[in-house]
Amino acid sequence: MSEADGRLVAEEFSRELPEAPAAARAVFGDRFGLAVRYAELLADAGVRRGLIGPREVPRLWERHVLNCAVLGELLPQDASLCDVGSGAGLPGIPVALARPDVRITLLEPLLRRTTFLEEVVKELGLENVTVLRGRAEEMVGKLAVDVVTARAVAPLDRLAGWGLPLLRPFGEMLALKGDSAAQELVDHKGALVKLGATEWSVDVAGEGVVETPTHVVRVKVGESPGGVRAATRRARAARKGGRAPGQSAGGASRGSSKRRR
Repeated sequence: MSEADGRLVAEEFSRELPEAPAAARAVFGDRFGLAVRYAELLADAGVRRGLIGPREVPRLWERHVLNCAVLGELLPQDASLCDVGSGAGLPGIPVALARPDVRITLLEPLLRRTTFLEEVVKELGLENVTVLRGRAEEMVGKLAVDVVTARAVAPLDRLAGWGLPLLRPFGEMLALKGDSAAQELVDHKGALVKLGATEWSVDVAGEGVVETPTHVVRVKVGESPGGVRAATRRARAARKGGRAPGQSAGGASRGSSKRRR
């Protein structure tokens, strides 16, 4: 698709962006106007650049923006957070809008996505957000946060291998997982234990606020988060192999397997 064709598609589907629901005012408060602008950017530039599927536009508010923003209910005051594989900024940007006290790093390996994220952060004036290009493995020892988040990135065991090494002692990972949350905990409990997890549960955010509450896998670590050595080895192997950030051994970007959002 040419750039001109992409612009026409974006314009067509951006007209399908519904008005913000009443819940958005309650969730975003005095940042409601910024949340509206973010939804508009997703429906326009996000579609045009292939970060959001055009058919997602009519349900951007309920399925994407609000679904992510309610994650803020589960965060401690003044926390530091890393959104791994941030893509179009979900869940990181809605959380940043709903919880301006939280310091957020949007970590994304692909250049076209980080470019979009930087543009959004600048336009919305989000002083509590930093955009960082790279893979989670590359950030071990360089970035340590209280909370790691992710949405539609990978199965829980792989996601934990990327995210838990970035946590500070007694930190936690919050993974938006939908209806698969409970089963993923059953399937990947062994991997979580090996990575230093001490507690895990499925929590629900947004009850009584959004039509479909958000299911979140919550994984807490102890004094010594695990997986650091393995993540360091993977990063070293990637550098030795000359792969670009976010590229797997097969040559495909990690982001290519992620659902468009």
